[in-house]
Order: sequence, then structure tokens, then C-alpha cells
Amino acid sequence: MSTTVENVIIIGSGPAGYTAAIYAARANLTPLMISGEEVGGQLMTTTEVENFPGFENGITGPELMEVMKKQAERFGTKMMSKNVTKVDLKANPKKVWIGDDEYQAKTVIVSTGASAKYLGLPSEKEFANKGVSACATCDGAFFQNVPVAVIGGGDTAMEEALFLTRFATKVHVVHRRDEFRASRIMADRVKKHEKIQIHWNTELQEVLGDKRGVTHARLFNNQTKETNDLALEGIFIAIGHRPNTDFLDGVLDTDLLGYVKTAPDSTKTNIEGVFACGDVQDHIFRQAITAAGTGCMSAMEAERWLEDQGL
Repeated sequence: MSTTVENVIIIGSGPAGYTAAIYAARANLTPLMISGEEVGGQLMTTTEVENFPGFENGITGPELMEVMKKQAERFGTKMMSKNVTKVDLKANPKKVWIGDDEYQAKTVIVSTGASAKYLGLPSEKEFANKGVSACATCDGAFFQNVPVAVIGGGDTAMEEALFLTRFATKVHVVHRRDEFRASRIMADRVKKHEKIQIHWNTELQEVLGDKRGVTHARLFNNQTKETNDLALEGIFIAIGHRPNTDFLDGVLDTDLLGYVKTAPDSTKTNIEGVFACGDVQDHIFRQAITAAGTGCMSAMEAERWLEDQGL
């Protein structure tokens, strides 16, 4: 057990956690960041980031995370690349465990993000960032004038498909059922769009390609039992995200999807002195820049809370 009671413990990293660390450190709070073993979050699997302000010619996801990490360390953030295994956020001070090692803090910021759900195909992993993506907003512009596919049938899949029509020559929506789970208005927009073709009762069986990237999607019709190879260059998996909150063991209020609830116009959770930022509490935008914004908010709110408590 550490005998030091930290001012702030930040659980998780990524653009939200690193921004929170930068702001907390510059406020002389000397935060402890327990970044997780997968340091940097989803951006570590993104080859090119062209929509983060300040990088005229773009930057890779890992490079952006390294820059933000060094900036946080420059101002005095302490870093640990370990996974938090359990917490007691109702205690005073709050307790955070890494295995049997206990750490204490006056405030806690949760920035553990969310993980995109994938189908689990070996070829899906093989072609990740080589034509397979889970974010059309992030990667859609790289697929100018080529055919692509979107896998899924919910609102996210509809949004991704419609967004991709701005770039792709053709967008194939592949759905394993005979009707969408999406809201009616979103489904109708997809059905009526001239650049979108829907493949009902169809599943992605395998991603095919070469050293340059994706070339085909092997599709399986679960009604006719037939397979066919569809020529395309991009496959967007849009079957949802899962917030990384298992370690919380239900101590923070969450919505029906499992995302941490925060107060309106705030990063405050249902527990005093505990804040949440980034994709762990945002299932709408899920962008690096919005995550960074809420990271800033959480650090400022943690600082003000400490002041109000006389801590």
C-alpha cells in the first residue's frame, strides 16, 4: 500500500486522460496516471489522424499519443502503465488497486475509453488499418472513389454508411438479418440512397486482400447458404462499442449501454470527487478532440472540487 494520498488519480490514458493529466499537472496537483497496459487507447491502432487541430499534415495515432504523454510528463504527471483491477470510490480517501497494491487519492478521473466491437475474424485483425476500420469519421476520407462495405444494422451502421457516401463510389451495407435495428428515419435514409446497396441476411465471413490492403469481402448468405466475393477496398465494422468499465464493478451510474453517466455540462459522476471523461462517457461523438475537451473539463472540475473541500 502506498502511504501517499494523491490529489488526483487518472485511470486510463488516451486523449482524454492525457489532457486531464496536462491540466491537472499545470495546476500543481501532481497527478498519478495509471494508464493501463494498452497505453494510448484506440488511437494506438490508427495509422493517420488528419482531423486533430494543430497538425497541418496529419499525424499517426501513436505519435499523437506519445506527444501528449510527454507533454503531461513535462508538467509533472507520474505515470504507471498498469491495469486497475478494482476501486473503492466511496471511501475517503478513494482507493484504487493494481492487483494487491493499493493507491489512495482525494479525487479520481476515469478515462478508460471504449473498445470497438469486432466480429473476431482472424482476417479482420490481419487487415486492421489496411482497409478494415471501426470509424468512418476517422478514416472515411482515405477511401475516395473506391467501393466500401459497412457491417451492421443499427444507427451507428446507418450513420457510417451515409457518411461514407461522400467519398466512396459505392457503399455496401451488410446485415445478418432481414431488417435493420436502426431507427426508422435512419434506416429509410439508407434504403433510399442511390449510392448504397443493402445485402440482407448476409454475414462477413472473411476479409481478403494482399500486401497493399483489402481487395474483397467474402460474404455468406445465411438463408441461401451461398458465398460470394465482393470487390471493395474498405470494410467498416459498425456493430457497436463497449465501454471499458468492468473494473468499476457497477459503482458508478451508467446508461443502458454501460457508459458512465455524467451531470449535464459537466464530467461529474454520481460520486463526489469522481469524474469521467472521453469515450467512457461519450457514445455519441467518440472523437479524439471531443475526448480531449472533456479531459480538460474533468481536470478543472477536480481542481475546483479540491478547493471547495479545502483539500
